[in-house]
Amino acid sequence: MADNTTIIRKVVSLILAVCVDLSLFYASGCVVTHSVFGHLARLWVSAALRCLALTAVTLLSLGDFKPLLIRLITAHSLLPAVFETGTKALYHEETQCGLLADIRCWLMCTGASLAAALFWEITIPDTDDAANGKEKKQKARELFMRVLHLNKPDYPLILGGLVFLSLAVICEMFIPYYTGRVIDILGSQYQPNEFMSALLFMGLFSLGSSVSAGCRGGLLLCAISAYTCRIKVKLFGALTKQEIGFFETIKTGEITSRLSRDTNLMGRTVCLNVNVLLRTFIKTLGMISLMMNLSWKLTFLVLMETPITGLIQNIYDTHYQVKRLSLAMQDSMALANEAANEAVSGIRVVRSFNTEKQESRRYDDRLMDTHILKTRRDTVRAVYLLGRRLTGLAMQVFMLYYGRLFIRSGQMTTGNLVSFILYQSNLGQSIRTLTYIFGDMLNSVGAAGKVFEYLDRKPNVSTEGKLQPDQLTGHISFRHLNFAYPACPNKTVLQDFSLELKSGQMTALVGPSGEGKSTCVSLLQRFYEPQDGEILMDSEPLKSYDHRFLHKKIAVVNQEPVLFSGSIRDNIAYGLADCSLDEIQEAARKANAHDFIEQLEKGYDTEVGEGGGQLSKSERQRIAIARALVRQPQVLILDEITSSLDTESENKVQQALASCPNQTLLVIAHRLKTIEKADQIVVVSGGRVQERGTHQELMDRKGSYYNFMQQYTVDTINLYL
Repeated sequence: MADNTTIIRKVVSLILAVCVDLSLFYASGCVVTHSVFGHLARLWVSAALRCLALTAVTLLSLGDFKPLLIRLITAHSLLPAVFETGTKALYHEETQCGLLADIRCWLMCTGASLAAALFWEITIPDTDDAANGKEKKQKARELFMRVLHLNKPDYPLILGGLVFLSLAVICEMFIPYYTGRVIDILGSQYQPNEFMSALLFMGLFSLGSSVSAGCRGGLLLCAISAYTCRIKVKLFGALTKQEIGFFETIKTGEITSRLSRDTNLMGRTVCLNVNVLLRTFIKTLGMISLMMNLSWKLTFLVLMETPITGLIQNIYDTHYQVKRLSLAMQDSMALANEAANEAVSGIRVVRSFNTEKQESRRYDDRLMDTHILKTRRDTVRAVYLLGRRLTGLAMQVFMLYYGRLFIRSGQMTTGNLVSFILYQSNLGQSIRTLTYIFGDMLNSVGAAGKVFEYLDRKPNVSTEGKLQPDQLTGHISFRHLNFAYPACPNKTVLQDFSLELKSGQMTALVGPSGEGKSTCVSLLQRFYEPQDGEILMDSEPLKSYDHRFLHKKIAVVNQEPVLFSGSIRDNIAYGLADCSLDEIQEAARKANAHDFIEQLEKGYDTEVGEGGGQLSKSERQRIAIARALVRQPQVLILDEITSSLDTESENKVQQALASCPNQTLLVIAHRLKTIEKADQIVVVSGGRVQERGTHQELMDRKGSYYNFMQQYTVDTINLYL
């Protein structure tokens, strides 16, 4: 009920204000006929009275009013007086609306003041909106300056592009002028010399505009390409430095979307958008000056379209294009990419479980979400374009109407009007481009913000260690570790975990799956940082060692080895720039891989295919072992590698490892037969060390290890029965 009362009060207040204002407006016209005041004095007195009257009516009916109403009342009251005073001072003329007071003049002034007030409200909001808008603009400005700084290597190309841009704009501005000149020459007494001169200049300006525009586009496109390539490499380098936990929490599709789409948007921020902005701005100023020279009255009429167009564009950019739909579109496309990447990378699992239709349906659902967002975006854009074109059409009707009156009164020629119409069509497009480009730059800067989030992110696992000792024994100490994975911080994997790995000894970790064995390997590789405790190597914290040095001294062979596209030689020497073929072959022999490699048609130059798909699992496993051994690591970690090897290969690998007496060897295996000769066997359960000792010691103790061996023996017998 209260809401209805408020609405009624506002409607009554509006009607009353309109009636009072119209009465004063017509009274002002009556004063003209009786010559009570001078022309300008009458306008300013009328403006003051209307402002006071409207303020009084608003206060009496509403009791209070917002700053928006103050600006609207002030602009509405003062606009006729300001316009007439400026016209009289600059051009020594008096307009029709200044001499007569009728409903058309009142509606024109009301529309202009309303558009100005609304434009002010949208672009410079009050109170909290102003503070939030200022903060967002400041952030966008900072991002833009960062993008601009990254363009520093391309400054010569950009500068050359701007020079040609200026030349193209200057030449282009004179083409409509000479078009109108030709029409005037043809419409009056034909002068061959003047006609040929006008055609010559129009042709020269057209040629200069085309050549300059082509050079400008070529230079700026080169700058965009160079910048985009550079930022992609920079972002990829920043991503590869992040800790493993980062990739467990961030979706692959999101990362690929940043690398592909957002970096391309960043490239447009400076080179393309600034190019369009400067070109349009220079062109707009030039055209306005030439239009003022042709008819200042028509120019002011045309410029009335600017606040309305800016208002429509601002609403579209702020409330739809930038804030909601564009950001939602980016996230939706990232999810669709993620679904496709997962299905393609796991195609074997998809095929084996007959889930092709399910994956297609999942991808279709993600694409449908993107389609819905695109439909909403296109609908909003269609409404926006309709409003913009209706505004332009209305302005053209007004311009043609008043242009006809000016020609009849001798204030313009037909050729001048044609030139003015050509300028007006270009000016309208330029103003729309100016208002649009700010929204597009905000969109591009928003994409840059997401890229800079990754570029600025500091890895949670530091790689700033400097220690590179000449001698390293490889003595490893796990001291009172407590650890939980970043993706599951409430689930503790290791609890008060302590362990010694001695140089020249083989340590085997056994126990049920998921109890923390592989986590020990991940921590030793510094994929993660423990929440409590520390890991020492030769009595020095693991994090104090140089990152490259550490991973050369600690090598790991996983149960599921990863090979990269390229030759076998490239995969064995992966990460070693100065690795010779002899060293590669020696490592392959130790891994029992040399014989099968030599039997291949291209030997060590054989391509392994994507992910090593052209090799069997056993062959991939042996190449991975060779890749670890070629580094001659001080600490070697074998994580369930024997599951893919036959007995002969396993024995040869063990013999090769036995030939390195000073190497620290850590083995994780479920095939307990392979670890009986280990110097130390550690049983891990519940994230703790439950038992440790040699095979015989643990068997005599008849604890967890003894039970594992008994169960393993039974399972092996059942397997062969």
